Amino acid sequence: MKKYITLLLLFCSLYGFSQSYEDQWTGFFSFVSIVDISQGNDLIYVASENAIFTFDINRTEINTITTINGLSGESISQIHYSSQYGALFIGYENGLIEVVINGEDEVLKVVDILEKQTIPPDRKQINHFHEEAGFLYISTLYGISVYDIANLEFGDSYFIGDFGTQIEVRQTTILPPYIYAATREEGIKRALIESDDLINYEEWTSIIQGAIVGVQRLGDEVYFARNNNRILRLVPEPFQVVADFGMDEIVDFTTERDLLTITTKNKATAYGPGFVQLGAINGLTGIDDQFQCGLSVGNNIYVGTAENGLFQIPFGSSSYEQILPDGPIRNDPFAIDASPGQLWVGFGDITVSFNPFPLSYRGISNLKDEAWTNIGEDEIFGASDMVYVRINPMNTNEAYFSSFQQGLLKVVDQVPQVLYNEDNSPLEAPPNNIAAGIRIYGSDFDRDNNLWFTQTKINEGLVRLSPGGQFTRIDISDIINAEDELALNELAISREGNVFFGSAESGLIGFNPRTNTFGRISEGTGNGNLPSTDIRALEFDNSNRLWIGTREGLRVLFNVGGFFQNGNNTEAQAIIILDDGVPQELLFQQSITDIEVDGSNNKWISTASSGVFYVSSNGQETLLRFNKDNSPLPSNNVQDIAIDDSTGRVYFATTKGLVAYEGASTAPRETLEGVYAYPNPVRPGFSGNVTIDGLTARANVKITDIEGNLVFETTSEGGSVLWDTKAFGKYKVASGVYLVLITSADALETKITKIMVVR
Repeated sequence: MKKYITLLLLFCSLYGFSQSYEDQWTGFFSFVSIVDISQGNDLIYVASENAIFTFDINRTEINTITTINGLSGESISQIHYSSQYGALFIGYENGLIEVVINGEDEVLKVVDILEKQTIPPDRKQINHFHEEAGFLYISTLYGISVYDIANLEFGDSYFIGDFGTQIEVRQTTILPPYIYAATREEGIKRALIESDDLINYEEWTSIIQGAIVGVQRLGDEVYFARNNNRILRLVPEPFQVVADFGMDEIVDFTTERDLLTITTKNKATAYGPGFVQLGAINGLTGIDDQFQCGLSVGNNIYVGTAENGLFQIPFGSSSYEQILPDGPIRNDPFAIDASPGQLWVGFGDITVSFNPFPLSYRGISNLKDEAWTNIGEDEIFGASDMVYVRINPMNTNEAYFSSFQQGLLKVVDQVPQVLYNEDNSPLEAPPNNIAAGIRIYGSDFDRDNNLWFTQTKINEGLVRLSPGGQFTRIDISDIINAEDELALNELAISREGNVFFGSAESGLIGFNPRTNTFGRISEGTGNGNLPSTDIRALEFDNSNRLWIGTREGLRVLFNVGGFFQNGNNTEAQAIIILDDGVPQELLFQQSITDIEVDGSNNKWISTASSGVFYVSSNGQETLLRFNKDNSPLPSNNVQDIAIDDSTGRVYFATTKGLVAYEGASTAPRETLEGVYAYPNPVRPGFSGNVTIDGLTARANVKITDIEGNLVFETTSEGGSVLWDTKAFGKYKVASGVYLVLITSADALETKITKIMVVR
């Protein structure tokens, strides 16, 4: 172990490292779909789609390893724990290999296969690891690569197909004098393990034809599994069929410490040397699921399922124990909304062109007080494709989910109450296009607690639901051709109560409920100056300015009040910034997926391909930028953002999982009673900002030294302000005690707190 870590440091220049982000980030990954299992160090290592959890056999404790700890967030295909070197190897579908070392905080990234130019991108998947005498034999879609664990370096790669072609190798195993390879195209091949020329395809001999699932050593014997679900003994000869699983497809075939586990979709069986059956499990009583992998350890079979995590089943028993970290239902959140202490998650599955087919029937998830409640698809009245969620700001126990095919779902106290559709409400499918269903999308509450939402493919495409449950459908056909419009999507309500909603093809539409008038702007100068008619995000900031995200860039509507005047000549404006002195349009041609405003009136903006941007209140300064390379975001495709205004936590729903950044900007408070500053004291080496939190709206904040000299002054736009510990941004202040003098906007309340700075 010590030797390995030393070598790790010596060779670090050849590899990449990922740091841990546990201080500022939290991960909320789903672990219900299990890809692979390994064991060692009294732990069971379990791979879900793109994260790992461990189960301590003795202490029955669960811990997780995710992008927060430095994993890539890519799709995992295989794992292997090396007891000799105290390291977990994680193989990915894209060819990346990551190494997690016991007791280390960093993750080693091995990119040789990932970046190999001579191997096509679709042939780099890691299928299997076999460890032998300090080497890892890595089975892939192109062949076999050998990795020297002790020296952290790759040796040769073997292309063992006829004439040296690249063929898929499912598994390898070694029983001297031979190494055996199970291939999908050319059966089982073997070669002398001591050969100095294994790189030569002619050294590899085909001894069994046909498509092979896997090959494993069990004691002094070798067994293999065919695609027809038969198990045969290969060594010693003669070849012999030892088991036949009929139509039950073999999904995993693995050996661990002289225990062979054969897993089918419905059964897992453990065998000892001589192919003696030690235990078997035929499904799980009360669990409607399919097995995906299995591993026998001690006197237990561990089975990984598609939708219910890991199960532990003792040999000879039909009882089982579920082992599953707390988390949401799935790893592909589409829509989220937050209120103090809570987050709702919807799992839609529509295309970028708003096609919901094939319909996806999935549940919804709720995070409350850091614990998850998952509501299955059988509990939400048959609703599919949950593409939007809105929490009632006047009753945060109530939330509404938009189904892009079946209507509007109301949930109260974590219990689905009703799905509003054609059977119990005025909502109806388009009369000329019944297949379109009731496609609900964006929604928002006005100051009177009416819920406004959009419906696609129907003339009455704007709908209001009153607090008493009455629906009002508003005809929008005078402003756009609603029946031909691809989709109505985002919706936001101004301070005055005007309703703005976006479309995929017709730009931005506004509705004034007091005058029953509409307005609309589109792309191009003179028509509204949008960069695209395809609206994807709408959000009003604390100054009542409408921020508009499209598939081709960003605009801001400064004159919201004039939208219904001026003969629809209102123009949205681009945000122009200086990039190395050259004027540039902020987020030029970026596909924007969401915009959220925090307590400081700064904007969080997510994109479909470039991660997340955090910009100042006017957009002139990029305060932070997060992507896969510099943060725990598991994907640069961020579908939605939600902010808990009570804590400043910012949630990001990506296509590969949900993570949260522990932000500092909160909503304004009613009084100054809870004002505090952090970090406090500011210790040597600290290079960030001090947050002064618990402020009322538009409070005046002054910071002086102990002698009364002013070093900083600002007015809060939310519940917090940031101080860079500089005197008006010019130079860092000296060590000492600094007074924070706060006055509410009406000057009726004051507060004084202190910050100690140690340089």
